[in-house]
Formats: sequence, C-alpha cells, structure tokens
Amino acid sequence: MPRLLEIMARLRAPDGCPWDIEQTFATIAPYTLEEAHEVADAIEREAWDELKGELGDLLFQSVFHAQMAEDMGLFRFEDVVRAISDKMVARHPHVFGEESRDKSADQQTLDWERVKAAERGNARTLDGVAMALPGLTRAVKLQKRAARVGFDWPSTDEVIDKIAEEARELVEAHTSLTEEERFEEFGDLLFVMANLARHLKIDPEAALRAANAKFTRRFARIEDWLAETGRKPEDSDLAEMDALWNRAKAEEKAGVAT
Repeated sequence: MPRLLEIMARLRAPDGCPWDIEQTFATIAPYTLEEAHEVADAIEREAWDELKGELGDLLFQSVFHAQMAEDMGLFRFEDVVRAISDKMVARHPHVFGEESRDKSADQQTLDWERVKAAERGNARTLDGVAMALPGLTRAVKLQKRAARVGFDWPSTDEVIDKIAEEARELVEAHTSLTEEERFEEFGDLLFVMANLARHLKIDPEAALRAANAKFTRRFARIEDWLAETGRKPEDSDLAEMDALWNRAKAEEKAGVAT
C-alpha cells in the first residue's frame, strides 16, 4: 500500500501526469463504476487469474479518490481505512464485541440493518440509497428498506399478481398511452420484477447479465451455422434463425445433460 499511495501522489504532483492532474471526483466516478463491474464480471466468469488484476484496478480507484480528497484538504487515505475499520468493528458486535455469535446469517443481516438504521438517526427510510446504483439494484435496495418498516407484500403470490396486472395494463393500453405514459408504465413493470427477484432471493442484475450472456452465446451459434453455408444473419430470415436458435438451445441443454 505505501508504494501504491506514493505512485498515486506522484501522478497527481505538479510535475506528474497531466491527465491525472486534471481529473475530479466527477470525472473519475464512471471509471470506478466500470472497474467494479469488471470485478463482478471476472467473478461471474470464474476468471480467477483476471480477478487479481481487476481487484487491483478497483483498489486504485479508491486510492485515486483519496488522493484528490487530500489535495483538496478533505481527508487522507488513512482516514478512509480508519473509517471503514471502525464501521466493520461497530457492525460486528458478535465478532468484536460481547454479543453472541449463535445467530443465523439472516439474523445477522437483520442486526446489520438495525445498526445501519441507528447510524442514520432521524433520516427517512429511503435516504442514503445511492442514486448511481444500477436501476434494478437500486430498486431492490429501496424495496428492502421499505420492507423493514412493514411496507411489503407477504408472499410472492401478490408480487406475481401485480406483475400480471402491470404487464396487462401496458399491453392493453400501449396504443392509447403517450410516450411518457408508456415509459412510466414500463418502469413500473421493471420495478415489480425487481421486487419478485428480491422475494425469490435472486440478484436481478446478475440474472440479467446471465441472460445477456446466454443470448450472446446462442446468437453466435446461429452466426456459426449460417457461416457454414457462406451466409450472414442479414442473408437469412426470422423463421430460419428461430429454428437455429432452438437448435442452439437444444445443444446447450444436451451439453448440460451430459
């Protein structure tokens, strides 16, 4: 860490890198999000050789932000480390304090949320859920906060009924709705889908990434088979590509079966 901090300070020094010197919290934030997603991607692909580098890239983002903060006289990297260390100790009284460790993971999660709520004091229930989170992730976090104070459907049945209702409204009324109203109705449908994911204990972002990967994989097989006949997708038609899609789907299932 001392070497990395020294490198970052040198990059931001007056005779350092012009690009690094020009950066601000706002300009670096998108890179921070990108690096976090690349960490998640490496984990999802179980690319363990890549993970070390991706974690380093993400760590560098924290160092970069801390150096900019130090340049502005706000805080130093040591303050960041101290703050997170104090927070972890405070939020794990069953490990670092006198509370019993004889709790389930679910109970420990509830205790964690209770401590966080106490830290927020008189803040509103939904305060503090980061705006920059991916939409589905933020929806789940908002719903979890609301559920803690009793604003939640008791089971998945009600959520599924609501999904059917929202989808029906969108389909039946889409021709009579304005573009803004269609936008809003579609957002409502996605929000309820995120709620179903929460009830089923599914990470909706991870599920969508997996669906994206599956679509990419199967469409690549369509392109491969068409290429064998000297053609591209634009040389085919929907009926043929749909048949090839089903072939790719069957191929994958057979692979899973074996």
